[in-house]
Amino acid sequence: MSVVTLQLGQCGNQVGLKLFQTLASDLQNENLPKSKNNQEYVEESLQRFFHRNDSGGGMTARAVSVDMETKVIQNTVTEAKKSAKWRYPIGQQFCKKRGAGNNWADGFYSHGADTVEPVMEMIQKEVEKCDALGGFLALMSVAGGTGSGVGTCVSQALRDEYPHTVLMNQLIWPHSSGEVILQNYNTILSLAHLYQCSDAILLIQNDHIRTICSRITNQPNVSLDNMNQIIAHHTASALQPALNSKSHWQTFGDIMKQLVPHADYKLLTLRNVPQVSQESLAFSSYNWPSVLKRLRQMLITGVVIEEGMNWHVKVPTSHQATPHPAFSRSLANILTLRGKESSIADTSSFSDANMYPDWIPGDMALTVCTQNREFCRHEKTATLLGNCQAPVTSLDTVVHKAWNMFAMRAYVHWYTRYGMAEEEFIDSFACLEQVVHNYKNL
Repeated sequence: MSVVTLQLGQCGNQVGLKLFQTLASDLQNENLPKSKNNQEYVEESLQRFFHRNDSGGGMTARAVSVDMETKVIQNTVTEAKKSAKWRYPIGQQFCKKRGAGNNWADGFYSHGADTVEPVMEMIQKEVEKCDALGGFLALMSVAGGTGSGVGTCVSQALRDEYPHTVLMNQLIWPHSSGEVILQNYNTILSLAHLYQCSDAILLIQNDHIRTICSRITNQPNVSLDNMNQIIAHHTASALQPALNSKSHWQTFGDIMKQLVPHADYKLLTLRNVPQVSQESLAFSSYNWPSVLKRLRQMLITGVVIEEGMNWHVKVPTSHQATPHPAFSRSLANILTLRGKESSIADTSSFSDANMYPDWIPGDMALTVCTQNREFCRHEKTATLLGNCQAPVTSLDTVVHKAWNMFAMRAYVHWYTRYGMAEEEFIDSFACLEQVVHNYKNL
């Protein structure tokens, strides 16, 4: 089952480049012995994310790139070619000569109308190359104008054109300290609209990724390139092939069905351990009990960073018991283990019924997938893709900041001049306040 990736805006294209580089690197790990299991893994991953070049040799990403300016797309296409291992499909890049000015309304109403038709034609070409279409993965930032505005417009068009095909939007959440002055407006408008058309929304918070990156590099200042590499590593570790309990490959559609049991709950969070640099791998040794203990504590405390998490937080003894203020309840989780002896690791601690709402059936709360093949030269890797309460605090904060701006009518005219009605702000606030309420009351 193939996945067509949409790289939307500057951030989406830069993250997409790192993602395909990570996937290609994982497939071309020459340190692994040749085996039937390894070959099956490679074939499954190739079918999912790449197709082989017609001339033989090399791989072409199943991707469509969109940006309103040419520079970033040109750089990503050139960088991919340099590897001589994979490339982007020829002619599947759409760009214009003017950006969206960090304004959701400019991206959605001005650029979106001119962008959707040619982009949908490109997407159709990629879909026709798939033997079986498993879904769409849209990579986008919500701070600026192109990723958020154009990305939302393209996502809505995808839902209309492919109503029964899985769509997951990976949203890069802006820094809390502020990237652009309109980021809170752009974020709430994007998320509220995507909640109506997307099957699942994976939130990647820049603040968390920066902290992880600083810890890995042991440097206070990290580059966007470093951060994008961490995002790509986490995403690839969750989406690369793994076997479920029935010894079948876990498909992209399976992931969506298992993680979104109800349409009111679509927010996903991604956690990955160990969090170490490539340089430290040779001097590091891990065992499954230790790795899983840390990952479980990250889950129940609602954090994605190993360092400094609260070990005093425990799972309540019953649904009636008052939980610790920092406790984060989950709706559903997919735990993916990669590396030696992953199939015999004890994952029972993630099945505690008190970690989940009482209306979630026990056999639906947790899915465990394994792959004995190491991932990106990590001897053991554990990834948790989950639907839980963790994003609520950040979402609530952004909604509150955007509401305060709107109450003073700050910058509202920057949006209405592109044909957007003020009521669209009100509808977005109402939608997301309901989302926050739903998650808080799990």
